[in-house]
Amino acid sequence: MSNHPDPITVQVIGAALTSVAEEMGAALRRASYSTNIKERADCSTALFDERGRLVAQAENMPIHMGSMTGLIDSLLATDLTITPGDVFITNDPYHGGGTHLPDITMVKPVFAGDRLVGYSANIAHHSDIGGRVPGSNAGDSTSLFQEGLRIPLVRFATAAGVEHSPLAFIELNSRLPGERRGDMLAQLASVESGERRLLALHERFGTSTVTQATAYLLEHSRKRLTAALREVPDGTYTFTDVMDPCDGEPTEITVAITIDGERVALDFTGTGPQAPVGINVVRPALEATVFYALKAVLDPGIPPNGGFYDAVQISAPHGSIVNPIEPAPVTARTDTCQRVADVVLGALAKALPDRVPAASHSTVTYVTFSGEHDGRFFVYPEVVAGGGGARTGKDGMDAIQVHITNSSNLPIEALEQEYPLLVDTYELIPDSGGAGQHRGGLGVRRDLRVLADEAEFSAHADRQASRPWGLAGGHDGSSGRFVVNPGRPDERTLSGGRISWVRLTAGDVLRVESPGSGGFGDPTDRRTEQIADDLRNGRVSEEAAADLYHFNPSAE
Repeated sequence: MSNHPDPITVQVIGAALTSVAEEMGAALRRASYSTNIKERADCSTALFDERGRLVAQAENMPIHMGSMTGLIDSLLATDLTITPGDVFITNDPYHGGGTHLPDITMVKPVFAGDRLVGYSANIAHHSDIGGRVPGSNAGDSTSLFQEGLRIPLVRFATAAGVEHSPLAFIELNSRLPGERRGDMLAQLASVESGERRLLALHERFGTSTVTQATAYLLEHSRKRLTAALREVPDGTYTFTDVMDPCDGEPTEITVAITIDGERVALDFTGTGPQAPVGINVVRPALEATVFYALKAVLDPGIPPNGGFYDAVQISAPHGSIVNPIEPAPVTARTDTCQRVADVVLGALAKALPDRVPAASHSTVTYVTFSGEHDGRFFVYPEVVAGGGGARTGKDGMDAIQVHITNSSNLPIEALEQEYPLLVDTYELIPDSGGAGQHRGGLGVRRDLRVLADEAEFSAHADRQASRPWGLAGGHDGSSGRFVVNPGRPDERTLSGGRISWVRLTAGDVLRVESPGSGGFGDPTDRRTEQIADDLRNGRVSEEAAADLYHFNPSAE
């Protein structure tokens, strides 16, 4: 095959690589033990070429893109001997292992004979990896050492089978050792599936053809991005948003995006210092978020590979919340990543106002219930969806995950079957979407009743002190909150979104309310039939219809 492979072969190989990554994800989810992976799909799978460049990622979590890339970089830089059959793992966010400790990354180098031809990799969020809080994911930890077991880059398996020691360390440090074993072996089955399918592709087309086609696909992605950049007016576009306060003032996230021909540079100078709690963002997470946001706005059709990464320059002050100093805590880094996505989108809206939506709920409303029931320890993790921002010509979507996360809703049937919890209420929150010519999407209210004698609640969330912004005259969306025993004499709203060790007893109800999203355009320009439809469906109250939209039902 020449250096210019024929387009049909390239497309067949490209589709096959993506299919392999998707099949790896299916294998991981089906073999896993924990609901967080098998039901909520809090995992990602990918293939890399022999140089460690991302060539295909399944459609799961954008935040995981940086995690797996960091692992490959660490493996390429290590002095570990790599032989056929080896499998490596790590989770250390400061040394190429991911973006927080519950995410364990696994990679298997793929050899065709004695030649290294690529890497099969995955990452999965484990329900408990030790640390001070069950679930290993409370946002109020003050050091990485409180957040769980740190796993350096180690060999997990060889051609002879699984290495005992690393698996034993993981099991011993988790409150759910059997679940950890099952999920780790599911990850192993997934990377082995990727290896088999990748080798079959090399056998069918030949290694030379696959290598050249992969290089072509990577270059194609770079050209797609540079072509998209040429459509953006040159200039520097800035935007600032805030994280909810930790202890005192909100922390600002600021970006200046400079478009210069076929290059784009993002400078986060002016962003606030690293936080005392776990909302800091390590470099791989920052990069993954930026790559996602640029791709979403400039050209969503860019293939899911790393070909365009080199066209993007990112600068972030050392010691800031988006480039912290080890061992700053990072477990709730996704909330800050969501705000990074917001500021990148907000800046690009000044250059491309018709392509960017208003702010979505833009938080990861992550809740964890844990305790003992019928002699068994349980950890129930969940991410509650919120409103999607309105955009030109269309209302925002209700109850969706946005930006850097893409996990599924845990069905009530699965939740109540596996955990001593009862879902009393699961509904959209009226008026939570910002008013506008196009209304913002609605947030979610979810009431969970404790059936166990005792349980502990921990969480991390943002947009509880701030609100998702509207665009082009659209109003802001609602904030989120956590409430214990709503409507009772002992009702109390929990302060802030970074919480741990909230004690609950049988019969207590924990209400989760996720934020809505911003509206787009002047509310007085909204069509009356749309307002009437919102009223009929309970998305907008009569009071809001009158006050915000000047709508009089009797006049219709």
